[in-house]
Amino acid sequence: MTTHNKIATIGVVSALAVMSATASFAETKTLRLTHEEAADAFNSPTHACASVFANIVNADTNGSINVEIYPSDQLGSNEEAVQMTQDNTIQAVLASTGSMATYYPNIDVLNLVFAYDHNAATYGVFDGKFGDALANDIEANLEGVEVLGFPDSGGFFAVTNSKRAIAGVEDFDGVRIRTMTIPSHKIIINSLNGEAYPLAWGEVYSGLQTGVIDGQMNPVPIIANANFAEVQAHLTLTNHLFSPYTMLLSGAFWDRLSDSEKRIVRYASESCVVASRGISRIIEASDRGLPALSEKMEVVALTQEARDEFKALAQPAVIEHLANTLGDDGKALLKVFQESVAAANADSYLD
Repeated sequence: MTTHNKIATIGVVSALAVMSATASFAETKTLRLTHEEAADAFNSPTHACASVFANIVNADTNGSINVEIYPSDQLGSNEEAVQMTQDNTIQAVLASTGSMATYYPNIDVLNLVFAYDHNAATYGVFDGKFGDALANDIEANLEGVEVLGFPDSGGFFAVTNSKRAIAGVEDFDGVRIRTMTIPSHKIIINSLNGEAYPLAWGEVYSGLQTGVIDGQMNPVPIIANANFAEVQAHLTLTNHLFSPYTMLLSGAFWDRLSDSEKRIVRYASESCVVASRGISRIIEASDRGLPALSEKMEVVALTQEARDEFKALAQPAVIEHLANTLGDDGKALLKVFQESVAAANADSYLD
């Protein structure tokens, strides 16, 4: 080969390499995923979910999708992130029930209080007929999104407060409990003789510390991760609500993906949900959760009699509220939810 031909060959190879690198770079799609919790996968079910999702997508697409995680509401509030996902300003959000309620009122069906008999029942509900129905209804009513799943936010809600141990309805009397701005949450607390006080998440710790509020309600992992034991003396395992996150992806971003990339995103989302459930149960049982909290707070589990009394007061009030506020599609969704919960409660593992 002549020197001229060698130079020409090297030039062609170099050009192809540059073209290949440019094409590869051009094909990389950045997926910005945000959530409201801290960047600690071992303390936060939400960040565990996001981390697992990012790891699978980044690896299995060979970098054609690059997931960037923005925890702690770095890109704006959780509520704002829902709109940003619709607009494709960001590509994904793990949205709380409170944030979803602003844009999608039918999410209120999840607030049917004291619905579940046990934690495992929640898996059957969101992995089955109701989960499909909820995802389809969200996509039909919330423009520009694809629903990827319903990750565990930490399990059942518990109630903490600084006034007294809550073992019966009478103990709620006069206790000011922080709620999300969701009307049904306020109805739940007020129906139990408490005083509901809606407050932004970022103000909860200081509100507890200064006495603006007496207590709050959240899953055990969130209570532990937020260090509420520093400003609360009592914790009651009410198990009255299960409020998963909704994992939303920008519809515009979804439409850009190849069939192979969509498949990877789907199974990465499923793994994200599984991770959120696993770490939630681990935190609850570990020195990061209930055992640690019990050393700093008085922990009370409701007796079945007390739970029945709470349910008899709160559930009819929420059902009445839903009947007055949901449209026909919301009422149909509520029916599917009730049927799915009843079936999941009656189901036995490997039986």
